[in-house]
Amino acid sequence: MRDDDIRVPPFETHDLRNNLKEFLDFDFKGQKVGNFKFGIYAFFDYDGEPIYIGQTNEMLRTRIRRHLTNQRTDAVAMSVLDPFEVYEIKVWPLVDYDNVTQKSDPGKYKEACEILNSLEFSIFNDAIKKSEFGAVLNEKDPPTPKVKAVIPESLTGCIVSEEVYAIRKHPDFRIARRALILARLAQVISERQVSGGLRKTLLTQSKRLQWLAERRYNKTNGN
Repeated sequence: MRDDDIRVPPFETHDLRNNLKEFLDFDFKGQKVGNFKFGIYAFFDYDGEPIYIGQTNEMLRTRIRRHLTNQRTDAVAMSVLDPFEVYEIKVWPLVDYDNVTQKSDPGKYKEACEILNSLEFSIFNDAIKKSEFGAVLNEKDPPTPKVKAVIPESLTGCIVSEEVYAIRKHPDFRIARRALILARLAQVISERQVSGGLRKTLLTQSKRLQWLAERRYNKTNGN
């Protein structure tokens, strides 16, 4: 029986969208966490490794969905970030600045953006310290901030169901997927003039692939 007229996406894609929506709709201090305007977000892989750090001043829901569901960011389009490698998300909403806009209060808006830059810098560097590779997949490092901010309360959630986890947890599957994304990134680099940051991402992804393949080889005694 053919399913040519099916209108829903494949199971894993549909599952990601559902779990992501559940996380973004979670109540955080009286509001859906995805609806906070300002915030920092971090993605982690199946080994708990930090793989990407970002910030938004347009709404956490909007920015995170762009990364993980519709490929409208350079990070995904250029194969820097693979949405299927994201197992867990952590967000740090700026609760006190939620109703601030550039039009209504330019001074407060500028203050919120400076705090965002400070938080991204701190969270990014903390992730680097905790990483097995001393690196994440971001093409660019955040600039040194102008102010120092206290890291606010965060929320962490898994966006992978048990069914999808059972499919993707196998190391050989993850090695194959990581190799595919690495090849795509290498092709992007070969076809255009790119920054040194993108080459650094290629190197980091290569190390991540080698680490996983070597770990797999050692656990199986080469068999």
